[in-house]
Amino acid sequence: MLSGAKKDPQVISRGWQKLQTPIDGVVALEVLHVPVNYGVLTEIFRPDWDPGGSPVAQVYQVRLFAGAISAWHCHLQMTDRLFVNQGFMKIVLFDDRKGSMTRGLINEFHVGDARPTLIVIPPGVWHGVQNLGASDSLYINVPSHAYNYEDPDHYRLPHDSPDIPYSWGGSVALNPTIPDKA
Repeated sequence: MLSGAKKDPQVISRGWQKLQTPIDGVVALEVLHVPVNYGVLTEIFRPDWDPGGSPVAQVYQVRLFAGAISAWHCHLQMTDRLFVNQGFMKIVLFDDRKGSMTRGLINEFHVGDARPTLIVIPPGVWHGVQNLGASDSLYINVPSHAYNYEDPDHYRLPHDSPDIPYSWGGSVALNPTIPDKA
């Protein structure tokens, strides 16, 4: 063995689930594709997948350009439910909620059309997305509240904010002047 070699630590379970302590209130539910005679059916959202029971108030899709980052976002009242329906993306969450038993934790998910996953993000958890692919990616959000144009429940920090202990790596950030609702 070469002297500089390091043994990999365990990062996934036998069931191919990433080993990480989940942020309190966050749900990541991997969805299975259902082969049918005309193609493939994939469920995106069911109310019983969100243990908080929040209503569906709006559904929208976001296109993220190759390599782009859209971060950081936070809502005080709204629950986001993100589902990547095309491409391969990284979704990162940071818990900065006062009194949360998981305050300071980061969760990172690699999801996409090959491994569809619904991620439920409770109010107060900062989140961002990065397109890891070479072409556009799409994700759907099924939030608990409709976007309020006059008084948005939407707070932002730049993707490289020193307030969040996470580095996205060498990709470009989505222009913060372009409104996105994630």
